[in-house]
Amino acid sequence: MRKNKPNNSRYIVSKWAKTQAVIPNRKLVKYIPETRKLNRESLRGMLDRHGMVYVKPNSGTYGIGVMRVERLAGRGSASYRCHIGTKINTFTQYDDLYRHIAGLTRKRMYLVQKGIHLLKYQKRRFDLRVMVQKTPTGNWQTTGLIGRVAAPGKVVTNVHNGGTLKPVEVLLQGHAGSAEKSRLTSGLRSLGTSVARQLHSKYGRLKEIGLDVALDEKLHPWILEINTAPDPYIFRKLKDKRIFARIYRYAKAYGRL
Repeated sequence: MRKNKPNNSRYIVSKWAKTQAVIPNRKLVKYIPETRKLNRESLRGMLDRHGMVYVKPNSGTYGIGVMRVERLAGRGSASYRCHIGTKINTFTQYDDLYRHIAGLTRKRMYLVQKGIHLLKYQKRRFDLRVMVQKTPTGNWQTTGLIGRVAAPGKVVTNVHNGGTLKPVEVLLQGHAGSAEKSRLTSGLRSLGTSVARQLHSKYGRLKEIGLDVALDEKLHPWILEINTAPDPYIFRKLKDKRIFARIYRYAKAYGRL
């Protein structure tokens, strides 16, 4: 049987394409939240199954256009809430909710993703960025971990959307003991390289990825998004300057910087 040739793209814009490249790996699929292309039926089904979902553009950066949508259980009937930016709209009928979302998403393809209830730091949601790079010797290595805390009232954690950067160890205080933190960070490093190798099997020119990872209340990691042109400069915020120095050195070696 002839193997499929790797795609020559170094940067993959489509979130859907990246998800589809990872889910065939049975060891990784448990880290991928259920994701569907947005339409009237898929949104209704996802809300019925999960109660809360994120609606996001298939292509785009900085968390622009991301919506948090919830099905609110009530006596006799459900109502719905849509949160984008700092604005929240509530609807008593599903058709009204979908009409509102359709008006915001009609110009391009959107996805609906199972919502993960993010852990919080000082009452603000946070997720983690896992930086993975090709080394000068051609191996995949996780070179940095950093946390991103959402601005008050915001849906997304992106720094360009008002989020702030914190060391992972600080964010995990109160959620995990020292042994558990060590296990978690080791697992995230391993997850990063596994995802990179899986993507690289299809996209052969890939040199780096940035995983956006949420931890749920059981500390299970969920991959919210895979970036193929991650911002290396956020790691300058860490006290250990060796981390950014290595990220910069690797990125320069493969021509990113």
